[in-house]
Parts: sequence; structure tokens; C-alpha cells
Amino acid sequence: MMYGAIDLHLRYSEIRVVEADGRVVRERRVVTSRATLTAAFAGLGVLRVLLETGTESEWVAQTLEAAGHAVVVADPNYAPMYGEVRRRVKTDRRDVAALAEANRRGWYRATHRRSRAQRTLQQILRSRRQLVAMRTGSISVVRALPSGSAAQVPARLARVPLPDELAATLAPLRQVIDTVTRELAAIDTRVRTTAAADPVVTRLQTVPGVGPVVALTFRATLDEVTRFQAAGQVSAFLGLVPREDSSAERRHRGHITKAGSGELRSLLIQAAWACWKSRGSGTLRAWAERLAGRRGRRIAVVALARRLSRILYAVWRDGTTFDGARVAAGA
Repeated sequence: MMYGAIDLHLRYSEIRVVEADGRVVRERRVVTSRATLTAAFAGLGVLRVLLETGTESEWVAQTLEAAGHAVVVADPNYAPMYGEVRRRVKTDRRDVAALAEANRRGWYRATHRRSRAQRTLQQILRSRRQLVAMRTGSISVVRALPSGSAAQVPARLARVPLPDELAATLAPLRQVIDTVTRELAAIDTRVRTTAAADPVVTRLQTVPGVGPVVALTFRATLDEVTRFQAAGQVSAFLGLVPREDSSAERRHRGHITKAGSGELRSLLIQAAWACWKSRGSGTLRAWAERLAGRRGRRIAVVALARRLSRILYAVWRDGTTFDGARVAAGA
């Protein structure tokens, strides 16, 4: 069997193919496109191709799989994958050589590839996030607006008496806000419909502070709950656990690692604030307030977000709804 590797970049990528004994069969720089990547590995039979996970990795993997090859999308943080490369001298050719060698020897750790359904869902959520950012940016420019929800900005702006010159200046922003607000309303309807049709997401929303967007993002990010063996693994996967530098009798914990999805981590922190302020959160709210009394509100809300991630995992894994008694027991 031959082994291929790609050092993947947005415009150009390095490819390398080696025999089972390590002899180089093909090595070249190609344009990063479906046609050129397919052609780069053509005529050599079925290969196992290794590439690192990244923004472009999924469509590249699908392209090569459609051509009949076996594809491994690997974790770039797995140190043994670069075991024979001095990282002080880093070039694309050296990187692809290391990847080809790691592929040949099995020195890699494959990452989880999300299902098509969850990739589609995440695209919808990313579109929504971009629209929210666009509207927020436009609203921030219009400084003289009275307070209120973003969805009501178009109506409130229409009621504000403005000089003709200022009205002309703000007209493009008003049009952007109007358009984005309509698009957001449509995508929010789609999000709510999708959430209502998914029994897992419906159960996740029983957790205090968790709405359709948080539940759907959690569902799309984890994809398969069975790939995690414990709730603590989910918190670590989302970067909500403290950094630790401990040795012998010394133990030091720092800020959270911020590994994994920054989007979901941010949403869980927002959900933690909502949970804290909710009258129906009961035990969770009391727990957060006790912790805030000892460590401060900021640390408490991150700890609550970490706890929410574990509760969400347990609800999904067990096929149940939120149960305050389980929270009291430390689930």
C-alpha cells in the first residue's frame, strides 16, 4: 500500500506519496482545488491519505474519498506525528514529509468528523452568528438610539426625529439593519423549527438558561455523545477546565484552557448568566451564588458554564430531561 499526505493551505498545498518502505513516489505543490487534488493522487491505486484537521479539511477529505482513497483527518496537536522533524526549521515540504512518515508508521491520532446533518446545522448557526454581528455593528454606529432590544431597532429608529442631513447619512445603515433583522427573523424561525423536531435538542432545552441556539450548537459540536466516556471529557473538550501545572507536592491551577469550540464556550457562558438570573434555576443558582461569595462572580459564572456542559452531556447520554436532584448530587 502507498501512503499520501497533504500539507493543506488555502491557495496552494504540498502533497507527498511514499511507498511502504518510505521511498518517495510523488511530491509536488498544487493548487488547492478539487480537480488538482484529485489529479495529484491519481494513477497510484488506492492510497491512505493523511491531512491535518482545519477549515478546509472536510471538503478535501470528501473529495479524495469520492476518488476511492482512504482519508485520515488527524489532530495537529499530536506531538508524535512530527517526531522526526525539528520544528525550529518549519517549511511546507518538511511538514508534508513528516505527515507522510506519520501516515506510513501510524503515528497519528484521528479526529472525529462530524456527520453531514450536524455540519449543515452548524452552517446555519454560523450564518445566524454573522448576521447578528452585522446588525450589532450597524446599531453601534447609530449612537443616539434609545435603549431596547435589537429586534425593535428599525421601528424605534423610524420614530426618532432626525435632521435631513443626518437622516441621509443614516439611511444606508437603516437599510442594512432592516434587511438583516428580516433575515434574522427568518433564520430564527428555521432554528426553532429544527430544534422542535429534534428530541435530543428538546431535552437539552430543559436545562435552565439553555435555549434553541445553545442546544443546537451543543448538539452540532459534539455530534455523537458516545465518543465521550464521561462528563469531564466534554468540559475539557470545550476548554472549560483550568490549566494545571502540578508536580510532586506543588499544585497550580490557572485560567481555563480555552481549547475546542470558542463559539460553544461563549454560548455556555451566556447560558450560565441566564441560568444564574433565572428564578427557576433553583439549586444551580444557589450553588453559583455560594461559589461567587468565595471566589467572585466571574469565576463562578465560568464554573457554572462548566457544570452546564456536564449536565447537558448527562441529559443527552441518559435520554432524560433536567433533574434538579441530579444537580444537587453533582452530576
